[in-house]
Amino acid sequence: MCEPLSRHTMVTPSAAAWAALMARHPELAEHAIVEGWVRDGRPLVVRRQSCSDSAGAIPLGLPLPPSHGKRRIAVTLEAREIIEREPPPLLADAAATAPPAWRETIDRLLRLCPQTRTFGSLAWQHLTGLRYLTASSDLDLIWPLYSAQQASTLPADIANIARNAPIRLDGEITCPVGDVQWRELMCEDTDEILVKRLNGVHGMTKAAFLSGAVS
Repeated sequence: MCEPLSRHTMVTPSAAAWAALMARHPELAEHAIVEGWVRDGRPLVVRRQSCSDSAGAIPLGLPLPPSHGKRRIAVTLEAREIIEREPPPLLADAAATAPPAWRETIDRLLRLCPQTRTFGSLAWQHLTGLRYLTASSDLDLIWPLYSAQQASTLPADIANIARNAPIRLDGEITCPVGDVQWRELMCEDTDEILVKRLNGVHGMTKAAFLSGAVS
C-alpha cells in the first residue's frame, strides 16, 4: 500500500484517468489548457481535503496562470489513477526561472537551507513553462525541519533574510506533525499556532510543533 500523499506533492495521473475525469466534467474539458494539461506533461498538486471531496479520493489542484484568470481548479482522483508522485521542486532547481532581482535572496535562502523547496508561482512556471510570475508574485517556500537546533533558529534566520528581500517571502516550515506558516512562529503575542495537515487545520503550541522535528 502506498503511503498517504502530503500537501504540495506533485502528481501525474494516467492519461486514461484524466480523459475519464474530463468526460465526467465537460465544463472543464471545454478549456483547451485544462483538457490537455496531462497530455502536455504538466502535474497536479495535492491540496487539503474539502467537505465536498469524495471520501478516500486524493484531493488535487490545478492553478491556471494569470493569462487564464488564475483560476484554481479542484478535482479528485483515486490513488490507483496516479502514476507518478514527486515532492515540490527544490528552490535550487527552480532558481533559474526566477527574476534576476530575486537571485541574491535565493542564494541566501539556499545557504541557510539547501533543501528548501518551492511552490506557488515560481514552482508552476518552472514545472510547466507557462508564465505564472508577475510583478506582485511572492516567493513561496517550504523549509523542512530536521533537528532541534535547526528548529530553534530557523524562523529567526528566515526573518533576517526577509527583511532585505525584494519580494515577500511566504511559505511554511514543515515537520512530521504538519505545516505552519513561518511568520506564525515569529509572533510573540500567542503561543498557539495553526498546523496544516491534509485533513484540515489543527491548533497546537509552538513548542509541540517544533518538537515534532525530532520526534
